[in-house]
Amino acid sequence: MELEKEYLKRMTPYAKIKVVEIPEIPYRSNQDLESVKEKEAEKIIKQLPEDGIVILLEEKGTLRNSPEFANFLQRTGGLGKELVFVIGSGIGLHGSLKAYSNYSVSLSPLTFPHNMARVILEEQIYRACTIISGKEYHK
Repeated sequence: MELEKEYLKRMTPYAKIKVVEIPEIPYRSNQDLESVKEKEAEKIIKQLPEDGIVILLEEKGTLRNSPEFANFLQRTGGLGKELVFVIGSGIGLHGSLKAYSNYSVSLSPLTFPHNMARVILEEQIYRACTIISGKEYHK
């Protein structure tokens, strides 16, 4: 996605960004959803660093405006640990991930496809970086 490439490029002066995409597990019916979410969670957990700060993106997470999100990133990023954002598939995140997370954040009360949520997150991280560094991007 071109927009994603643009935001990743813009963030290079501020942070090292690594995107890890785990393929969705196909499912046939709503009865399979919990099992599929659990399998996806197992794959996500294997990717988590031992000493990172894990931030789940969830509909019911803490909702912040852009300056508040910048402040949150400045505080958590200032701890000297890797920040890891976890976006679920189209069926959401399994509850077992809560045990591995430090924070839960909502980008919006609206629901987005996970690819769009990723671009929105990248834009908000870039916006936060500009706010923190006193640049003129934030309006």
